[in-house]
Amino acid sequence: MDEERRLTLPQAALTGLLALVAALGVGHLVAGFVGYTASPFVAVANFVIDHSPHAVVAWAERTLETWDKPVLKFGLAVVLVLFALLAGQLSRRKPLPGQVLVGVLGAAGVAAVFVRTDLGQIALLAPVLATVAGLVVFTRMHSFFRPRVFFDDREGEGPDRRKVLITGASVAAGAGVAALAGEIFGTRKNAAESRDAVGRLVVTRTAPPIPPDADFVKFGTPAYVTPSKDFYRIDTALVVPQVRTEDWSLKIHGMVDREVTYTYDDIRSRPLLERDVTLCCVSNEVGGPYISNARWIGIDLRDLLNEAGVKPGAEQMFATSVDGWTCGTPVEAALDPGRGAMLAIGMNDEPLPIEHGFPARIVIPGLYGYVSATKWVTDLEITTWQAREAYWLDRGWGREGPVKTQSRIDAPGSAVTSGKVVVSGIAWAQHTGVAKVEIRVDQGPWQETVLSAETSKDTWRMWWTEVDVAPGQHEVAVRATDRSGYTQTDRRVGTVPDGATGWHTVSVNAR
Repeated sequence: MDEERRLTLPQAALTGLLALVAALGVGHLVAGFVGYTASPFVAVANFVIDHSPHAVVAWAERTLETWDKPVLKFGLAVVLVLFALLAGQLSRRKPLPGQVLVGVLGAAGVAAVFVRTDLGQIALLAPVLATVAGLVVFTRMHSFFRPRVFFDDREGEGPDRRKVLITGASVAAGAGVAALAGEIFGTRKNAAESRDAVGRLVVTRTAPPIPPDADFVKFGTPAYVTPSKDFYRIDTALVVPQVRTEDWSLKIHGMVDREVTYTYDDIRSRPLLERDVTLCCVSNEVGGPYISNARWIGIDLRDLLNEAGVKPGAEQMFATSVDGWTCGTPVEAALDPGRGAMLAIGMNDEPLPIEHGFPARIVIPGLYGYVSATKWVTDLEITTWQAREAYWLDRGWGREGPVKTQSRIDAPGSAVTSGKVVVSGIAWAQHTGVAKVEIRVDQGPWQETVLSAETSKDTWRMWWTEVDVAPGQHEVAVRATDRSGYTQTDRRVGTVPDGATGWHTVSVNAR
């Protein structure tokens, strides 16, 4: 018999880290076959997104903007590394403490995959096999590093440095190859190639031409049409879904006369139309950036719903994305012929960008995105509010989500030259229309601005004016009045539960 000796600190650390990379590599490999989001790392990160307190989510969106998901991934990686190091250090004498920690992390991965609605039971193979791989590598590496002392007081030698390097590199390389293979298999259904194959979308009903005075870019406003690459993106997808047109379908069921399913070819073969529609995120703070305008190509959603035959008593169109995200839209808004709800397959004269919902998404004017703008949509269930609760409703947001009349100052910056100063910005009141925009300097009188041409009540409008400012610090405020006669309130309210209110005010230092 022999007596066990302790691992050194570096040996213990390497044991935990190699077990971690092995588990992640195997998990990613298996996920490539059973469902990309079944990768334990991705599944746990998605779980964190789905179950974080609203205050944390809002802070991340506001502070980190498009970096929120990379920061989440990095933070999760740091936590996993710390767990791996802890597992190694707790197991310097015996492997059991570390094995328990590996098992706990594995159970977390299994739970994160189990609760996902977009994955079948076979997807559990990814976290289960990842856990097994982590346990096997942890146990083997612990045994590999562990020196022994015999009854005759002879101490067995531990592995030399060269052997340690070769073994560690082999495990890490194997994990890397496994992860790369999982990435290749998981994305082998190339959405980019499928999008390229769509070609030009031929529109039967074109949108009105954009007049030259639809924006005031020369005065500092955004362009009337937001380039697709600059269009704001707020969603819960940690990994952008990769869906080919040949694999996509849309099912309409629930409280309908007949269940129907449409393929991409079914949609594209119909007469396509164009609409200019501005989308705005409910988490957009006063003066915030989460608003953009695009020319969408698709068909009337109402036509598809009428073909299914919506039954009396239906209240909600419960939409589901391929990644499991859900959205509840009032049925009356989806069916309203004057609203123009769309199933969109194109954006700005091209097929939808992958990150904005390719192959198809919902676009409904006048409603915040969380109740109207399902990307990668694949299922529409016609139901009641009581029967199903969508993702954001389950987290305390409002049910209806009409866009509130708002305005924003885009220019000038914080420092200007005293005298004549151009002030410009945007205003929006989707599906109602902007009638007037006014600004005031300090507590002076409200001054009406010049509005851009109105191309649609469903899009934003640009405005500008010129004011005299004396040297010193000044506060410039803006307010909009919509076509219903409502002038936006100065009362500051946060984004929860159904959108922010208040006048956007900026400080200007005139020299």
